[in-house]
Amino acid sequence: MLSTQVNEKERHDGVAAGESQRELRRAEPVPEEPKGSSARKWIVVLVILAVVGAAVWKIRRNTKEQNGVQMMMAAQADRPASVQVSAVQQKTMPIFLTALGTVTAYNTVTIKSRVDGQLMQVPVREGQAVRQGQTLAEIDPKPYQAALEQAQGQLVKDQANAVNARAEAARYEALLSAGVVSKESQQAQASTAGQAEGSIASDHAAIEAAKVNLGYTKILSPINGVVGLRQVDAGNIVHAADTNGLLVVTQLQPIAVIFTLPEDQLPEVLRRTRAGDKLVVEAYDRAAATHLASGSLLTVDNQIDTTTGTVKAKAVFENKDGALFPNQFVNVRLILQEKRNAVVIPASALQTGTQGNFVYLLKQGQPPPDPLAKKNADGPTIELPENQTKFYVEAQTVNVELTEGTQVILSGGVRPGDQIVVDGQEKLKNGSKVFPKTAPTKAGDGTTAELGMTSNVGQPS
Repeated sequence: MLSTQVNEKERHDGVAAGESQRELRRAEPVPEEPKGSSARKWIVVLVILAVVGAAVWKIRRNTKEQNGVQMMMAAQADRPASVQVSAVQQKTMPIFLTALGTVTAYNTVTIKSRVDGQLMQVPVREGQAVRQGQTLAEIDPKPYQAALEQAQGQLVKDQANAVNARAEAARYEALLSAGVVSKESQQAQASTAGQAEGSIASDHAAIEAAKVNLGYTKILSPINGVVGLRQVDAGNIVHAADTNGLLVVTQLQPIAVIFTLPEDQLPEVLRRTRAGDKLVVEAYDRAAATHLASGSLLTVDNQIDTTTGTVKAKAVFENKDGALFPNQFVNVRLILQEKRNAVVIPASALQTGTQGNFVYLLKQGQPPPDPLAKKNADGPTIELPENQTKFYVEAQTVNVELTEGTQVILSGGVRPGDQIVVDGQEKLKNGSKVFPKTAPTKAGDGTTAELGMTSNVGQPS
């Protein structure tokens, strides 16, 4: 009982103590908040709002710039591209084989002396064109003139002896008939007369030989050609046994070209030559750009070179203008046939894509609308000046039949007279607007002409 009363008293005292402490806390003064804390809060709020506003402004500005760039790119994409165009041609197109060739003189003659003696003069200049029979060099003729005169003198002597021998033979013949001399004496005298006749014939031959040698002292050109560099000067002693000649004469009109063909192409060439066709051969310069001369195929070698698998062929050119020169390197075109009414375009116009071979065909007017393109009402509109005709291009699929050098023969896709793009295709796509200029031709002056309202560009089909 006592313990219970003690516990209740302790609890009562603890509650009373707690209430007294709470009352003391209430009685203590509450500290006041600093006056600047509210201003700082407003400053933080304003800074946050400024940062958010700046971020929003930056995002909107970037978006506007991007839209501007996109609009500018769209405007540039819609701007007509400057291109060069050329008309599709219909003409006779040669089908040819190409080869590398070397120009060779049709005839080459090394002029040598056929007699010994001093070279008196060379009356021709180096590089001079000479005709057949023209004097090229002269050797001292005096020794050979003397030999001729000696042979002629010997002939006179032997003729006189022959007259006497014939008279003696006639007398011995009469004496034999009279029985005065023996048969042996008469035959001996007849033999002497015959020897005299033989001496006369020998003298005639000696005279002819002397004349030939005397003629050799004047050296004549055996062909029409051009004289090369002189190898022996006047005043030197020359011999018939000399290894080097005096001059070299080459025939340049006509002139030959030696070239090689692969053995796989030989059957077609032989088939046409054996049929009597005269195959035309054209010679071009080292760059295969400038036509030098036209000739004809003369012959084909009689065997194939096993080391290269090629056969040599020889063509002949008149070379009247002297465009070909011995040992000159040329590109050769052996024309097998002439394809008439062929549709031809420049090789630079031909493009290759997923749809195959195609060309950009020039059309007049505005391109048809693209149903897949997105329309931008805010985008800029590019207009050409009023005095200029509007053009666009259309990708046109073509069928290639044959490629010959820088030209392509087509079997379909375009028609003669159609205008196609030959330069500037890298900037184009189907339906692109263009500003066309006529491509320069090889025979022209290299300038281009703008196509305006008076242009001869073909109308769209």
